[in-house]
Amino acid sequence: MELLIFDCDGVLVDSEVIAEAVLRERLADWLPDLSIGDELHHALGMTTEAILDHLAARSVHALPDDALARIDTAIEWRLGEELEAMAGVVEAIEALDLPLAIVSNSSRRRVVASLANTGLDAQLGNAPLFSAEQVARPKPAPDVYLLAAESLGIEPGACLVVEDSFSGASAARAAGMKVIGFIGASHIEPGHADRLREAGAWHVLDHMAELGGLVKRWRSERLGVR
Repeated sequence: MELLIFDCDGVLVDSEVIAEAVLRERLADWLPDLSIGDELHHALGMTTEAILDHLAARSVHALPDDALARIDTAIEWRLGEELEAMAGVVEAIEALDLPLAIVSNSSRRRVVASLANTGLDAQLGNAPLFSAEQVARPKPAPDVYLLAAESLGIEPGACLVVEDSFSGASAARAAGMKVIGFIGASHIEPGHADRLREAGAWHVLDHMAELGGLVKRWRSERLGVR
């Protein structure tokens, strides 16, 4: 049995650009000694809590005690107002003929809301969902990917993952899975394809219209090595 796993933010939904905008606005006020844009560029794919911990350790300023709650609330409000499904993802999913799952560093609540807000729950509402809340170590650790494979009874080598971040691609590769790096989201900057390849991405994808062909190629290569 083979499995295609989607990350959510920046892969299924074009959400990272929204979350990053909120983080830039809030953190520029709270941590004025840091170059927030540069810091966030390197933190792509981390949990919001991990981003805040990382930046707070690098600043002489202290974050408000309720910083995480305030940022999460602001992000979720903007996602509810502005979020869109990734271009071409509905058609790509409908053309696939293998089981699907979602593995995300976001909370289960946020992923479920994102699918509902964009209408993707029609295609993915029954797909197994695994989130960082279920493991001690989120991405870039492989734990949540390993949990998905173990829970579904599928060997990691039979899993193909679509990831947009260095940390996510690194996590999937560390779990023993094949990775497609996705660079079609609004937040992606020039040169990111190279970073995904450095993380071990097997192929880089810039539009979901190409996904079906890559899945067929991956399955053919797997048959060739059996």
